[in-house]
Amino acid sequence: MTNVVESHNQKSQAVWNAPAGRYDEISRSIADAIEHAVERLQPRSGERILDLATGTGWASRIVAERFPGAKVTGADIAEQMLEYARATAATRKLDIEYRHADAERLPFADASFDAVVSTFGVMFVGKPEAAAAELARVVKPGGRVVLATWANDGNVFEMFGVMKPFLPAPPQPPPPSPFAWGRRDRVLELLGADFEVAFEEGTNTFRYASGEQAWNLWVNHYGPTRMLAGNLDDAKRDELRRAMIAWHETFPGELGHEQPRRYLITHAVRR
Repeated sequence: MTNVVESHNQKSQAVWNAPAGRYDEISRSIADAIEHAVERLQPRSGERILDLATGTGWASRIVAERFPGAKVTGADIAEQMLEYARATAATRKLDIEYRHADAERLPFADASFDAVVSTFGVMFVGKPEAAAAELARVVKPGGRVVLATWANDGNVFEMFGVMKPFLPAPPQPPPPSPFAWGRRDRVLELLGADFEVAFEEGTNTFRYASGEQAWNLWVNHYGPTRMLAGNLDDAKRDELRRAMIAWHETFPGELGHEQPRRYLITHAVRR
């Protein structure tokens, strides 16, 4: 049996599986940005909609709940997240099909979908050109793709910078940065040949009581941070914890902490 996940993406699969259903709390913290993307997608009754890199299924549930008659599929590399997505959809009596799939090799026929949404998901693929080609392949002519991707110079990028000194040295050549998907010129390189592309910017506000609370969210619910912390010895893990807390404390608000996190919305129509 052929592995669903490309070999170079199996490490990434393990990273995103690390929190399993706990990732839903991360989705809760970006719910406004997910809503923004779904609003720009404008699903319609009878359309086939793919939520690519669905994670625990937040965007797919919004589409299924709010747009009756849409035929919703969610796909993700992390099968343990999908278990949570399936269970949650069943509890809410939502008719959503979830498929274990790699965004670089999707198990769908050409022109299968009227629209695709991906919220802070497809940006983390190992081979962006392959994922972009799959987006073009599975969307019907005239169909839409809407992406929400973190800005390449925003606060989520900066947070990854706080974690970077604790990571092992990257392979050479280094893998592509997921934050390149937050640059308009890079998205046009990836999608411009097959889509008419337009952009819009947004800001998600991350609110938390303390740097300690923010750290606990990331280390327990977010795959990259959870995996990184789990691979460090006790001293280095505590050093990472202190660095993350200190950085999160630099966003004071009147009643707690408020961190603005800029993102890019891409709206692409298949030629």
